[in-house]
Amino acid sequence: MILWGLRLVQGGLENLAREKIRRALLRLAGTPFTAAVTGLVTTALVQSSTAVSVFTIGFVNSRIMTLPQAIGVILGANVGTCLTVQLMSLDIGRVALPAVVAGGILWAVGRRSAVSRLGEAMVGFGLIFLGLNALAAAFAPWAAEPWFGELLAGLGDNHLGAAAAGALFTGILHSSATSTGLVIALARDELIGLPTAVAFILGNNVGTCFTAILASLGSSAAGKRVAAAHLIVNLAGAVVVLPFATQFAVLIRMSGSELPGQVAIAHTVFNVASSLAFLPFIQPFTALLTRIVPGNGYRDRIREPR
Repeated sequence: MILWGLRLVQGGLENLAREKIRRALLRLAGTPFTAAVTGLVTTALVQSSTAVSVFTIGFVNSRIMTLPQAIGVILGANVGTCLTVQLMSLDIGRVALPAVVAGGILWAVGRRSAVSRLGEAMVGFGLIFLGLNALAAAFAPWAAEPWFGELLAGLGDNHLGAAAAGALFTGILHSSATSTGLVIALARDELIGLPTAVAFILGNNVGTCFTAILASLGSSAAGKRVAAAHLIVNLAGAVVVLPFATQFAVLIRMSGSELPGQVAIAHTVFNVASSLAFLPFIQPFTALLTRIVPGNGYRDRIREPR
């Protein structure tokens, strides 16, 4: 239900504003900073940083967008995806079924209009929260199982293993939101602590780069550099924070939220901090990417959007 719900949300919102998204990415991404803001807003609307990343690779590959602009969009997309996780952390399961019913009616009567796309997105949101409630209910009895407790205890002592598991799971699903929803469900049942959840989230952020890497395989060197930038940003942040996952969790607990909310806050703080750390250094980062991925696929000039 979570996977299907995310697909419906992304499809509904993207189809609702597809041309607006494309125009925004092309016209508003003038400087790296405005590109980051554009990536943030676009991802928050589409609810998919992966879709924005793939769009960006295509724009750079066709020389419509420069590499520094593309890096800015990627940094903003990393922040924009936090909205989905924040919504997942809320306990609003009671409105999930009404959202599915109301959205289904709009979807059916809209006949591929904007109303239909909005209904599709509403059905998706409802399914996401129904799925999260089902996950939490399914995991609850596992708390009494010795083998499951030993498995989670082992991951609790091994943050690197938890991060690797998160990266693998996200890479298979092609959705960091789904894998983070799983972490929130485990936290809601108090099956994992916040430090382990932080490690999972760091791995999730690395695993979400897998789709962009696949999308760049058939592109030019410029497109491959965008995918490499996405991977380096998330991997560097994970490498820096992972050894201090326990201390980071102590800082997040100061928010006073419940454990699921703390997981969402940790996800947001990490993504905002890593994006802000790279944003002032986009030009040197561009030069580094040109060395890492050699080739003649990048030009400093930008073609005017048609």
